[in-house]
Amino acid sequence: MTNTLAAIALERAVDALFAPWTRAGSPGAVVGVMRGGTIELCKGYGLASIELGVPIGPRTRFRIASVSKQFTVTAALMLAREGLLKLSDPPHKYLKELAPLPVTVDQMMRNCSGLPDFLELLRLGGHGLDKPARPEDLYAACVLNRHLNFAPGSRFLYSNTNFLLLGLIVEKLAKKKLGEVLAERIFTPLGMTDTTLAAEIDTVIPNLATGYLGDATTGFRRAAHAYPQGGEGGLTSTVEDLLIWSRHFDAPVLGKTLPGELAAESALTGGHANRYRRGVAVGDVRGFDTLGHGGLWPGFRTEFLRVPAAGLTVVVIANLGGIDPWRLAHRIAAEALAGDKRLKPALAPITEAEIKPLAGTWFNAAEPSLFELAWKNGEAVVTQNGLPFVLGRRAGGWLGAERGSFEFMLKPGNGGLRVDLGAGRVLTFRKLGKRKAVPAAVAGIFSSPDTGATWHIRRGGADWSMAVYGPLVSGGAAWTVNGVDSDTIEIVSPGAWIKSTQLARLERDKAGKIAALVVSTGRVKNLRFERTG
Repeated sequence: MTNTLAAIALERAVDALFAPWTRAGSPGAVVGVMRGGTIELCKGYGLASIELGVPIGPRTRFRIASVSKQFTVTAALMLAREGLLKLSDPPHKYLKELAPLPVTVDQMMRNCSGLPDFLELLRLGGHGLDKPARPEDLYAACVLNRHLNFAPGSRFLYSNTNFLLLGLIVEKLAKKKLGEVLAERIFTPLGMTDTTLAAEIDTVIPNLATGYLGDATTGFRRAAHAYPQGGEGGLTSTVEDLLIWSRHFDAPVLGKTLPGELAAESALTGGHANRYRRGVAVGDVRGFDTLGHGGLWPGFRTEFLRVPAAGLTVVVIANLGGIDPWRLAHRIAAEALAGDKRLKPALAPITEAEIKPLAGTWFNAAEPSLFELAWKNGEAVVTQNGLPFVLGRRAGGWLGAERGSFEFMLKPGNGGLRVDLGAGRVLTFRKLGKRKAVPAAVAGIFSSPDTGATWHIRRGGADWSMAVYGPLVSGGAAWTVNGVDSDTIEIVSPGAWIKSTQLARLERDKAGKIAALVVSTGRVKNLRFERTG
């Protein structure tokens, strides 16, 4: 590591950022900063294991979740270069059990396929990350589905299905497990000796940190998960190995064209930009273009951030769900770029005075979409589909979601809020007044062939609830049903990690009877549940 005055100043700034997680008994994170191939900082903060008192260090391994996607894509691109795979082919050409949908492998790599996220499909059947599942169960959810969220290539919408299937295609063509392919073709040639694909959760992994939820005030608890992982998020790695991987973008070893192929741009239908490339996404740090990806898994969060024009890489990996590596990595990058004249001034922070008149519940019935806007802990926070996220200031008067795994910007206009959902889709949301009661006629049984799920909605006194049955679950905790308007209900599913919500539009037949629920979540859009009882 370098020992310049600038590097010392950077380390002190990073130390200050991570000070809250250096207190006794706290999980924490590891940080890596590399510039021009030289490591300027590689340091751990907090504990990899509270139980054993083991500190986090540069060789601590973490579950890096969706940062895995770019490695799965790289393996597929290698096979394409060898003529074994065509990016214009549909996935069912290689995985015969899949429905023959008009989706291409390249659209899967770019998260614009329209395939619903298999995690959401399983959740709609009452299953979740805390319940045991087998790899074949996850694939079965993809096989059962015949639904597309939108016309392929027309929109960006993040979906783990794309990369689970891509990993299985790689296995089919290479005739080896995905972990073996990645090790032979990527990790071993690059010297990434601490990176491995651990599909099964009971795999013994040396130096693996424990993931935690909670905080110092409420107490820490171990994060539970029981899902196997594949090409969508199964890697465990270290900050050092991810810096080695980043160096490959600047000095390719595996093939000179591979980094460019990962970052290659392809417009959506209608010429709209897609900021998600192939397993990586583009963004910016105060005028500097970035390339990278985040990762989120119970108790683990990662940010892999490259600033190519400055030769800068920042990696932050945490073993505590409450740490925000995206925000921390961007602050570290700005700190590292502080002496660069190309760094633009930071935009003014959003103020409470701006948000206070807009606070409340906002709704668009046609989409349908609903979110809460509030001022919390000194920040503008939107909660949508049960997920809270912070807004940052954007050009042109917009306030946008800080992270890039979904598209969301808003600003006042047209007598309400104009909300940009990407691909040229700017919708007007109106503030929701008093919610309507749940329509009595919604009581009944609804089933979805695309998920294998059955929902039984019923009333108990003044409250409504829903029993959920799916391919992997029978019974379980009841879900809550709330009214929104005369044609929409909100369904809240319980969860130890994330409490999810979904909207269901009531579809009526010619006689006015409710014939179906058309359900939308964060990563599933307009999925039909037909009335069956």
